Parts: sequence; C-alpha cells; structure tokens
Amino acid sequence: MRKLFGMPDEEKLVNYYSCSYWKGRVPRQGWLYLSVNHLCFYSFLLGKEVTLVVQWTEVTQLEKNATLVFPESIRVSTRHTEHFFSMFLNINDTFKLMEQLANIAMRQLLDNEAFAADRSLPKPCKTLKNVSALKRDLDARAKNERYRAMFRLMQDERLDGHTDCTLWTPFAKMHVVGQLFISNNYICFNSREEDLCQLIIPLREVSIVEKADSSSVLPCPVSISTKNKMNFLFANLKDRDFLVQRISDFLQRTPDSSWGDTSPLSLIGHSVRSESVHRGRHYHPGLPTASQGLLQLYHRDAPEDLGPKAMKEKMKEEAWNIHFSEFGRGVCMYRTSRTRELVLNGIPERLRGELWLLFSGAQNEMATHPGYYGDLVEQAMGLCSLATEEIERDLHRSMPEHRAFQNETGIAALRRVLTAYAHRNPGIGYCQAMNIVTSVLLLYCTEEEAFWLLVALCERMLPDYYNTRVVGALVDQGVFEELTRAFLPLLYEHMQELGVISTISLSWFLTLFLSVMPFDSAVLLVDCFFYEGIKVIFQVALAVLHDNMDALLSCSDEGEAMTILGRYLDNVVNKQTVAPPIPHLHALLTSGDEPPPEIDIFDLIKSSYEKFGSLRSDVIEQMRFKQRLKVIQSLEDTAKRSVVRAMMTESAFTIEELEELYCIFKSKHMTSCYWGSSSSAADRHDPSLPYLEQYRIDPVQFTQLFTALGPWICGGHTPTLSARLFRLLDQNQDGLVNFKEFITGLSGMYHGDMTEKLKLLYKLHLPPEEKVKDYRYYLRMWAKEKEPKRETIKDLPRMNQEQFIELCKTLYNMFSEEPLEQELYHSIATVASLLLRIGEVGKKFNNGTKKTETAEGPGEGGSGESQVCRALADAQLEPAVLQTSDEETKDDTSVSSYSVVSSGSLQCEDIADDTVLIGGEQRRGSVLDVDWSITFEQVLASLLTEPPLVDYFERKGDIQSKMAACKAQRVVERQISSASDHELTQHSI
Repeated sequence: MRKLFGMPDEEKLVNYYSCSYWKGRVPRQGWLYLSVNHLCFYSFLLGKEVTLVVQWTEVTQLEKNATLVFPESIRVSTRHTEHFFSMFLNINDTFKLMEQLANIAMRQLLDNEAFAADRSLPKPCKTLKNVSALKRDLDARAKNERYRAMFRLMQDERLDGHTDCTLWTPFAKMHVVGQLFISNNYICFNSREEDLCQLIIPLREVSIVEKADSSSVLPCPVSISTKNKMNFLFANLKDRDFLVQRISDFLQRTPDSSWGDTSPLSLIGHSVRSESVHRGRHYHPGLPTASQGLLQLYHRDAPEDLGPKAMKEKMKEEAWNIHFSEFGRGVCMYRTSRTRELVLNGIPERLRGELWLLFSGAQNEMATHPGYYGDLVEQAMGLCSLATEEIERDLHRSMPEHRAFQNETGIAALRRVLTAYAHRNPGIGYCQAMNIVTSVLLLYCTEEEAFWLLVALCERMLPDYYNTRVVGALVDQGVFEELTRAFLPLLYEHMQELGVISTISLSWFLTLFLSVMPFDSAVLLVDCFFYEGIKVIFQVALAVLHDNMDALLSCSDEGEAMTILGRYLDNVVNKQTVAPPIPHLHALLTSGDEPPPEIDIFDLIKSSYEKFGSLRSDVIEQMRFKQRLKVIQSLEDTAKRSVVRAMMTESAFTIEELEELYCIFKSKHMTSCYWGSSSSAADRHDPSLPYLEQYRIDPVQFTQLFTALGPWICGGHTPTLSARLFRLLDQNQDGLVNFKEFITGLSGMYHGDMTEKLKLLYKLHLPPEEKVKDYRYYLRMWAKEKEPKRETIKDLPRMNQEQFIELCKTLYNMFSEEPLEQELYHSIATVASLLLRIGEVGKKFNNGTKKTETAEGPGEGGSGESQVCRALADAQLEPAVLQTSDEETKDDTSVSSYSVVSSGSLQCEDIADDTVLIGGEQRRGSVLDVDWSITFEQVLASLLTEPPLVDYFERKGDIQSKMAACKAQRVVERQISSASDHELTQHSI
C-alpha cells in the first residue's frame, strides 16, 4: 500500500477489500485499502491505472444504499465530489469498518484525539489469516463501546468475552435465555428478548463463585453469590471451567471495598461514604450538602398534610419497596419491564437520587473512586480560569425561583461541583446549561453523587453536549430533524421553511426540558432519561410537535410557532407532585393571555411511547454517526470562513486564495499529527484558542509549506531561509507558527511593495533579540500597545558585515532560476560593491575621533570590501549543496558566488590571487570588520539604482500555480499506464 500510494511507514493499513469503483458509468474492478487515516483505491485494468486517495477527515457523508444504477453500494462524499463503491464480498463488514475509521477522524477534528493502538489487547493464540492487528484492535473497540453503552459502564471498562447461557429468575420462576458478559470489573447478563431481564454484578460485590451440580434440567451451572446475600444461577455454559477460572483471576485483582458490606437500606436519602474521610478547608463531611440533598435541607410541607397527593406518593414508595424485595436492591438488582413501568409512573422523591445513581451507572464510578471528589474540590477551589469566571457568572441564574438556591448553602454546593468538574475535565471546562442540570441533581443528591451524575451525563450519556461548540447537541438536533421527517413529514416541510426545529431543539436537549417546562414535570423526564437514555427525550420532543401539529401548520413565521410551543410546554403539569408549585420563569414572562388547557406530564409520556416507542437506541446511534460527520464538517467550514474574514483585512490575498491556503495549512497540520513530527499533536492544536490560532505547525512543516508555496526559492539555501522566516514569524517563541502568522509572512512576499519585500529580507538576516527584558520594558510596551504604531524603516537596526554577506548569498540564490539571471547577478554585484564602500565610509564617521592604531594588511584580512570578496569567492570552492543549520549560517557555503565575483563590478585587485590561495581553513580564520555596518535605507537606496532589481521586487507573484501544484501533491485521482495487476497483490500490505 505504501508504494502504491506514496504513504510513509507511519501510515498503518487496517484491511483491504476487493470491490468496484464507479468512475463515471464504468465500474473499475480493484482493491479498496482502508488505513487509519485514508481511504485508498487502486485498479489496473486494460492498461489503465486508477488511483484514489481520500483523507477520512475530508469525508462529509458515508452511506450504504442500493439503487438501480449502483446496486448495494457505499457512497463516500467529500466537499467537492462523491465516490461510489460496489460489488463487495461482505458490504456490511466493510461499511462498519469505514464508519469506525471515519468516526476516529471526526474525533481527531473535534478534540485532536488521534488514534492510538490498544496495547492491552491480548495477542491471538494463533495467527489469523488476512486480519491485521489494527483490525482486531478496532473490532475490540467496537465491542467494548457496545458493551459499555448497554450496561452504562465506565469508559475504561474492557470486555474480556461473552457466551450464551441461561439465567434462573426467581421472580418469574423460569430460565431466561441470553448472553453472559465478562470484563475486568463486572459480570453482566442481557436477555435475548428485549426488556425481559438485565443484570449487572460488580466483582467488588462478589463473595463466592462456584460450579454447581449439573443435571439434565440444569447443565453446566455456575453459582455466583454477593456480599448482600443475593445468589445468581447461570447454566448452559459451554466452557464452564474456563469461565470460572477467568472470573477467579479477575476477582484476585479486584481491590477490597467497604461498599459491599453496606446495607441497601442505607442508600435511602444519602450516598454511601468511603471509609477514608476527606477533611479539607473547602469540602468535608461536616457540610450539610455532603450527607443529604438540598430538598431535605429545605423541607417543604409534610406529605401527610397534602391529602390524596401524599397518599399517591406513599403508594409509589410502597410499589418500589415491593419491587426491591422481589427483584433485589442496589447495583445487582434484576432490571425488567416491571422496572421500566415503575420509572414511567414517576420515581418517589425519597428514592430519586438513589435510582438516578443506579440507572446512570454513576454509583459504580463513585464506588471505584472513593475520596476523588473531595480531592478535586481541594485542588480546584481558589484557582482562577475562564471556566471559574463563567461559573461565577451563572451561579445566581441557576433555578433562582427555588428556595435552595436563594442562599449561600445551595450556591456554594453548586460552585464546588461545577468547579470540580471543570478541573477534572479541562477539555470541557464549563458550558452553559451545565448549571441548570447540576442544580437539579443537587436537589436530590449529595454533592459527591451530583458530581458523579454530572460525569455520567457529560462523558457517557450526552457525549460532546457540554463543550465550547455543543457538538453533541447539534448532532442530536440533526437526528431530531431526521426523525421529524420520518414520523411527521408534513409538519417537517413546514417547520423547515420557518426554521423552527433548529431553534427549539437545542434548548430542549441541552437542559433535558428543564429550562422550558415546569420543574415538577421536567424532573419526571429526567427520571425516564436516566433509565432509557436519550431516546425518551426524542420521543417526548416528537410527541410535543405531534400534539401541536395543526397549530404549527397554520403558523406564518418562526415567532408564532415558538410562542405556540412555549405556551404548550408552560402548561405541562404534574398533578401528582407533593411539592408546592414552583413558578416557571418562562410562564411568568408570558402570562396575561388566556391560558391554554393543562397537559398532564404522564399523559404526554404515555403518548410518546404509544406513538414513537418504536425508536431504538442502536438506530439513534447510527443516525448520530451520520449527523456527526455533517456537523463537524460544518463547524470546520464555519471556522474556515471566520478565519478568512479575519485575515481579509490583514492580507492582500483574495477570499478564494485564503480559503485554499487555509485548507493546505490545515491539511499539513493534520498530516503531521498522524504521521508524527517533532512536537505532539496536543501541543499544536488547542480548541480553546481562537480559530486563527488553533492549527499550528512546527519548523519542519513550515519548511515544507515554504518550499511549496513561497515565491523566493533558493535551491539548497531554501531550508536556511525558511528557518530564518520561521524564527521571525514565531513572535511568541513557542516553536510553532499559526495560520495568521503564516499568512502575514506569505502576503508580504507576494503582495508587498518593493520596500516591504526588501524590509522582510533585511529582517531575515538580522540576529534574534536575546537580551533579557526587565519589567520596565514590558510596562513601556504595554503603554505603547494603546497607541497605533507602524514600524518604519528607521526602526530597523544596522546590519554588520557577516549579516550582509549572508544577505548577498540569499539574493544570489533567489536569482538562480530567473530568465534574466545574468543581468540580476550583475546588478547585485554592483549594489554589493556600492554598499561595501558605503559601509567603509560610514565606519569612519561612526568611529568619530577614533584613530586607526595599525593599518590592516592583506595578511590580516584587508579591507571590509576585500573580506566580502574573499567570502563570496570561497563559496565557489566549497561543495555547492552543503546543508547547514540556522545556527551555522555564518558558515553557510551552499551558494556559489561566481557570477558576483566574475562580473568585474567588485573592485578587488587581489581577487584572482586570493581566490587561488584562500582555503576553507584560512577563510574561517580571517577576521571580519566588526566596525563595518549599513542601514536599511542605504540598502534600499542602492537597490533602487538597478532597474533589473527594481523590476524583480516590484513583480507580483502568482500563488495560484503554487497552490495548484501543492494540491496535486495530495493525490486525489490520477490515471497512468504503469505497474501491473500482479504488482498490486505484492504491494497490498
């Protein structure tokens, strides 16, 4: 593959498939190669070779479809073209792998999380034919993701294996057929029939694992007992001995935990604490919110005083207690369709925190990390950052209508939880809407429990929702639009015209309806969400649109539709709540008109399951992938437009040129990220920075771009010139250049006038400032920042003789490929001779009253003019392609100065003799005239006397051809007639 497509060794092939690529109406039979970063196709048929290379980061859509023209094909779309592949041996496996690789690429665009092989993956017992290690790795990742999503487990949990079995269910007195899953820390079971039974057994809870007696009714059984005296009986296990041994191995590595010794009854109303008590200045067990939720601190009316509502609440609690006695309580509870029914009927307030922790999987994370939250609070409190500033700004906007957040106790608890999470996950930090969700969690949970629920929400249940670009919410917004088109096509067409769906859905999903619906009603949706996941939010959102369909179809503008939906949601009530009504802020603002009829939240939830209950989580995940490609690429396009608009005022390039340059710059950054470079990908890309500074390149990448796009190509001297330009553009001296700095330098070379171009060349040959700045320097610079200042030519420092020699070499190399090469050489020799004399004259004035103590003879170096002549002449004698570093520019001999010294313009009487006599060692031993110097004004004035030089520097460069050539290097498609079909199979791996 690397030879066919010109890929480096770092590019890893995952798998390859035989298929046809549709080029026009003609299918080309060949091989599809899927690597970590590229999709490639190669075909050699009837003397025609077809090669296709597509970066996964450029893919905007990936679809598997079947049409008359393309039977059972895969369509790969980019911004500019579409590619169709068909005639696969197994199209489903190929498409799944393509989806996975595209997803990895999107993750890289989103947070620069590059692919890394899983080194913990065990090696296969025997070599598998045609299966690469990366393919095994990706297959294992896909299985792990499905396993974690199915049982709401932590992100680092790895599936070890699974097998078919049966589980004895004591509540139904029957054996349930399903699959048993074993991982590092859990034993899980899921029934083959959906919602019949699900079981999660943490290994920290297991006390005994033993083989039971086999019988014809119960073959190969295994009994598992927990510390809470629950017993589980699995049977029909194919390899029982290996399974028991595997579980025993995991048990030996499981640390002892005090959680298993805790009675389930102690979970009511507060969390279970770890034995290690964390005592700190900011968070300690003595705080009121460390042991109970805010609702318990601010008691409202007692339930017995509220009549029928209190009785209803008592009945719910009793129903759950019966369920606990029959199905178990805590993490090891049997989860059945009966559990779902109880959740849909509403969770009692006293049990809400416990069950949220259980269904979300947060309880497992909290048990695995005792004391973690307290340590985070101690580390984070007192630190100042952008996240903490935003948190402070939003604290008093979090449920201000609720008593719990009208005093410092609730506000302080909210501050600690949000600050601790921002410290845990600086990639997310803090995002608006997190304060609303977290304040609701604190009402029913302790601080630590609320923290782990927030972790579950942000990192597992609502992935990518709460970041600077709310990508996850935008993805689900696209999924919701697609679902609306499928279930409510007539309404979808009308709503698209008004642009309502994209406006309403973002607030609905980000806050789980908490910001648009009365609190007592919205909290029931949160109950369902923690049990069912995001699908229940989609169902309810579709039900809301369905109930308002007639009114929405009659709307003529977006505002009218928003008003209808807002008034509808304001009047969704919970008639069973035992709490006094909390005024909803939106309802207060829109009151005054005749209120619409009330809608019972239980009726709305029931209606959503009846009409849209066919939604499946796996289908939603598939739709999410499709939308994620669109959303992330759309955000990338938005970023590009923002960068181009910002750079329009700072460069002379056109919009089209800036867009193309941005794509080339970004492509170079991305390529170096996954093919390796001197700096890590995380250092080069920071999503928190402004768009202009997000993508950054190091000196190696800069040299490659300068060579491809720069107008001043100097042959072997190009790397040296590029290094100097990089040093000049890297203003903050972080070893990286961003797009803004890159364009600034490039624009000056292409569109600057003669003075600007010469000034840039002049500055490239001046040494960098190395003196240490004191605080007074920075105070002066800070004061000057407020004043508009433009650098003038008089601000440039003087150039000494050594730097002038390097400038002459650079100019000589720049002219080596010009049509008027000899004329330019003659002109630069004339200018160099003139400037040497100017420097000599200036030296006498600069020395003032100084007297020359000794007259320099030829053996001691001679005049400054003679020294320059010798240096340039000696450049002819040394190898013409000697490579030097930026630090060794004074010894740069990669340029021949034959034309300069042979032009006759440099009046050096001893040039012929010296050229023969001076060797490399002698030149290095010669002494340069340290008093000799010239100014930029003198350089400019001297160059203006030579018309060929003036014409050269006033000529506008053509970057279009350079960009076209650079783009052609990123091979998209080419047709040649070389290689053979036999060579294809040899280079396939």
